Formats: sequence, C-alpha cells, structure tokens
Amino acid sequence: MNHWIVLPTVLPAMTAALLILALPHNLTNQRIVSVGATLLMLVLAIGLVVLSSDGTPRAYFLGNWPAPFGIVLVLDRLSAIMLLLSAALALAVTIYACAGWDTRGRHFHALMQFQLLGVNGAFLTGDLFNLFVFFEVMLIASYGLMLHGGGAVRLKAGFHYVAINLIASTLFLFGVGLIYAITGTLNMADLAGKVAAVSADNQALLKTGAMLLFAVFATKAALVPLHWWLPSAYAATSAPAAAMFMIMTKVGAYAIIRVYGLIFGADAGPLGAIVAPLVIPAALVTLAVGAVGVLASRQLRDLVCFSVIASMGNLLIAVGLFDGPGTTAALYYLIHSTLAGAALFLLVDVIAKRRGKDLDRLVPAPAIAHETLLGAMFFLAAIAMVGMPPLSGFLGKLLILDATRNAAHAPLIWTVVLGASLLMIIGYARAGSVIFWNNPKPTPDSAAPPVRSGSNRLAATALVPIIVIGLLLAGTAALSLGAGPLTAAFEATSVQLLDRAGYIRAVLTPGAGEN
Repeated sequence: MNHWIVLPTVLPAMTAALLILALPHNLTNQRIVSVGATLLMLVLAIGLVVLSSDGTPRAYFLGNWPAPFGIVLVLDRLSAIMLLLSAALALAVTIYACAGWDTRGRHFHALMQFQLLGVNGAFLTGDLFNLFVFFEVMLIASYGLMLHGGGAVRLKAGFHYVAINLIASTLFLFGVGLIYAITGTLNMADLAGKVAAVSADNQALLKTGAMLLFAVFATKAALVPLHWWLPSAYAATSAPAAAMFMIMTKVGAYAIIRVYGLIFGADAGPLGAIVAPLVIPAALVTLAVGAVGVLASRQLRDLVCFSVIASMGNLLIAVGLFDGPGTTAALYYLIHSTLAGAALFLLVDVIAKRRGKDLDRLVPAPAIAHETLLGAMFFLAAIAMVGMPPLSGFLGKLLILDATRNAAHAPLIWTVVLGASLLMIIGYARAGSVIFWNNPKPTPDSAAPPVRSGSNRLAATALVPIIVIGLLLAGTAALSLGAGPLTAAFEATSVQLLDRAGYIRAVLTPGAGEN
C-alpha cells in the first residue's frame, strides 16, 4: 500500500491536536504551525495529483483489513483534484485570517485543520459510513467556524445552520442504515456490484435509502428547495469561514458524482440512474433562484451568497448529465466557482471595513481608501462569477452549454443559463456602480476613513488580504490560460469515473490498487 494516501487525513488531525494541546494561548506560534501545515498539505496534494495521473485507482486499507470489512481510502484522479483544491483554498483562507480575523475568537486555526480533516476524508473515503463520519467532522468544525467571533446575528444564523445540518445528519444515518440492512455492506465498491442484484422485494427500501442520501447531498450542495439555509448562514459568518465554506458545497456535489455514478449508476439495474431525472430540473430552478437573488440583493454579502447558489445551479446542470462531457465541464466549473466565490467573500470583507457605518450595504457612501484597486478587483471577480470573458467563468459556462447540446430540453437549459447570466450581470453592474462610481466626497464627520492624497501605500495588515484575493483571482485567470491541458486532464478524470470496474478492482482485488 502507498502510505502517502492516508496523510491528507493524518496531517490536519495531528496539527489540530498540536494547536489545541500545545499552543492554546500562543497565537503567533499557532499561525506559524497552521500556515506551515497547510502549505505542507498543498505540497502533498500536488504529489498525490501526480501519483494519480497514471489513471490507476489506489486503495489504502487501514489496519490492513481487506475490503469490504475494513476502512478503506481510495485515491483516484477525482479525489486527488479535490484534495488539491481544498488545500489551496485552506492555505489562502488561513493566511487571510492571520491578518487579524483569528484574534476575534479562540481556536480558529485548530477548527480550520479539523475542517480540512473532514473535507479531505470525505474526498478519499471508499465507504458510505465513513463518508457520514467525515461529514460529521467537517460539520462540527464548521459550527465553530460559523460562530467564530460571536455576535447576535451570527448566533441566530448559526442556530439555523446547526439545526438544518443535524436534520441532514439524521437522514444520512437513516439512509446508510437502510442500505446496509438490504445489502449487508457499505463499501462503495462492494455496493456497486450488489445493488443490481437486490431482489425486487427489497428494491423499494433500497431506493428509499438512496433518496435519503440524495436529500442530504442536495442540502449540502444548496440545491433548491434545500438551499434556504445558505444565504443567512454565509452572510452572517466571518469572511474567512464563508470563503472556506465554498469547498463544503462542493463536497455535496462530489458526493452526488461519486455515489450516483459508482453505486447507483447506469449499470445498477432497476435502480440505475435513480436521481438523474431530478438533478437537472432542480439545478435549473436553483440557477434561476440564485440569479433573481443576486438582482434583488441589497447588501454585497447577500449578493455573493446568491451567486454561490446560482453557481451551484450551473455546476449541478453539468453533474446531472452523468456522462463524460458533463463531468468534464462540472470539474472545470467546480474549481472556477470555488476560487471566484472565495475571492468575492474576502473582497467584500475588505470593502466593508473601509466603508465605515455603511459596511456592505448597496447605498452611496464616501470614497474609500484605494478605491481604484478595490474597484478593479471587484470588476475582475464579478466577471469571473457571472461568466464573462476572458476569465474562467466564461469558459466554464461554454463547456456546460456544449455538454448539454444533445440533452433533453437543451433549449430550456440554454435559455435559463443565459438568462440567469444576464440577470447576474445587471446585479453586479448595479452593485459596482453604487459602491465605486460617483461617490460623494468624504466629509470630516464621515464614519468612513477618508482618502488621503499621496497615501497610496498599504499597511502590512491591509496588504496581506489584498495579496490573497489577488492570488485567488489569478487562479481563475490561470484556469483560462491553461484551459486546454486542464480540460484534457478533466476528460481523463471523467473516463476514469465511468470505468466502474477499475475502481471496484482496485478496492476488492488485493494488490490491484497498489504501487
């Protein structure tokens, strides 16, 4: 077995324990350890992407227990890509938080490492029960991050967030229990071979379990009508937490791809493609709701939250095709939307801090310091999120539209995607013009810090957030510049995902996934 595969879960777990037990009151050392460990995680993820690039799935059996009896982690192209994305995002968010956000509450860095543990485990696990376990680790850490810094508004939104996730966790456990009761296994590779052979008498119960799991994944992916928790939760939490939560919605999309492509895929007999008729219609409604929400928003943070919902609609349209071109488009758009959404949450935080009492409300306010720089960054982030050239959002939507050319109701899909893009363009143009255009001159009694001529230099605490946001935006530009080779890599990932036999062989045949 290749022991590198288990490190994405071991490293953040050990780091979190070190931060809590050895460095509970030393914030400087916490920052050093947290940034260092997350950077090491990024290097490790790059190595795992290289390792997985030969197209061979690799299984790691904890305790050397053979599948399906023991805990198994599986590394393939998809899980490696998701590990790299989560590590890159976590590093950006951690560095941003070191500029001051981590002083507003206790254990921010430990919570971030636990969050990374849950996310990485969800991407690697080859077992439904352990998917539930890693979901819980991820969610428990997110509760702490959600409430970090306190405040009445955050506490109220946090209560709703915790309540909906507790309900989802209960449904997850019920679904897992039903599937185990019928099949006698929760190993994904083992289930992929057994689901098709389930007797007609038990298919209704198995279908119920599968649909309960879909409800859980759809909730985490903010799929309408299970999206309502996201705007209030993400708008109320801190900017670093909201940026990190961009990967959590992707965990829901990943789970749909993995479970309903591998276990309940087209080869699953009577239960094959069980959720396929539901995903695209719900995704279209999700996209429309998100676009209307962007147009109706009265605060920048709300605008970004509804943009996230709209982006999940676009992503799940591609996921709902459950074919090679759709998965390729989904992977490209998934990475784009994660980077663009995180950049916007952090950018809105920087803008709000400089507008004094007006914060992020879409009302005219005195000009802010470094308005030209922030306006340019907002413009780039906006065109990335709404899908205008030349950034990756445009190419991602082109891939989605191209993948749906031969789909049923393709004209409807194209109409909703393009119409939603128009609404989002209007919403972002309105927001940008209010925040950055024709602002009144600052007055001596203005609560916003005045713009002082000749003061173009950024303080160190203000420079770090700007650099982080710039790097995230540069990531969307890199996606555009490297669209050719990246799309080829995503196509290879799609081919591997459709090769269910290769995944099953790596897990259930001893030595097949070793290197």
